[in-house]
Amino acid sequence: MSKYLIRRIFISLATLLLIVFLLFMLLQFMPGSPFNDERITAEQRELMNIRYGLDKPIIIQFFNYVKNMLTGDLGVSYSISRDVPVTTLLQSRLPISFELGFWAVIVGTVIGLIFGTIAAFNQNTFWDTLATILSVVGVSVPSYVFALGLSYYFGFQWQVFPILFNLQDKGMSMVLPVVALSLFTMASIARFTRTEMIEVLQSDYIQLAESKGVTGFRLLYKHVFRNASIPILTVLAPLIVGLMTGSMVVEQIFSIPGLGQLLVQAIQSNDFNIVMGISFIYSALFIAIMLIVDILYGILDPRIRITEGG
Repeated sequence: MSKYLIRRIFISLATLLLIVFLLFMLLQFMPGSPFNDERITAEQRELMNIRYGLDKPIIIQFFNYVKNMLTGDLGVSYSISRDVPVTTLLQSRLPISFELGFWAVIVGTVIGLIFGTIAAFNQNTFWDTLATILSVVGVSVPSYVFALGLSYYFGFQWQVFPILFNLQDKGMSMVLPVVALSLFTMASIARFTRTEMIEVLQSDYIQLAESKGVTGFRLLYKHVFRNASIPILTVLAPLIVGLMTGSMVVEQIFSIPGLGQLLVQAIQSNDFNIVMGISFIYSALFIAIMLIVDILYGILDPRIRITEGG
């Protein structure tokens, strides 16, 4: 298991470094610059490039950025909040996006597992049809459409929940964004849970367990769910990343001061350091979750450890 873990950690770190390099290079070729103000002369723009080190060769800029990043320095904002450290801008927004995504993951995963399990154990019945219809609708309709519908009916028409995010009433303000974000996860998990559980329920070892008198919750947990969990984890991992970092469109709809809203502003104003900082967080979180999933693979399926060790 230790060799398997070390290899996965090494691959994850190498992947993260490659992603940072590609992101940095792509941003250098974006049209415009962080200093697009028409009131700034060419001489002033050149002086600002020298001040922030943007006049140096790209490869030197990259190594300087990585060196600073390893010490926790993600640079400063060029235009949104001039000379304010990026880490300072992220500190107030990161917890909001993470909290929003956390609850969306919990709600979507729990309800999705319940729906998928009910559908699998009641195949070709009314409950199976209902769960399938809800899954198709949840996967097909974008989250921002749900967000607009929820904000119109529950926020504007019926005035049950606030339309715009309010830190003073964060609990109620989170309800509509969480529901809008969780629907896609709920539908995806329900669909894959149903498919995998039906396949497991029809397998020989489940029939053998039932013939030995194993039924109910013990059969579900020990035999069905454990064997169906690996494909479900594969689907859930990237969904967690998207939700934990928040949805850019949903954050814009509800005016949530999170990472998504800041990223949109940074892209529009060519604030490269903010774009790099948020993209780095997204990438690191995605790789970390995939690393955790790889470790869980090894725990849930010993054959993976044996294969990797060989």
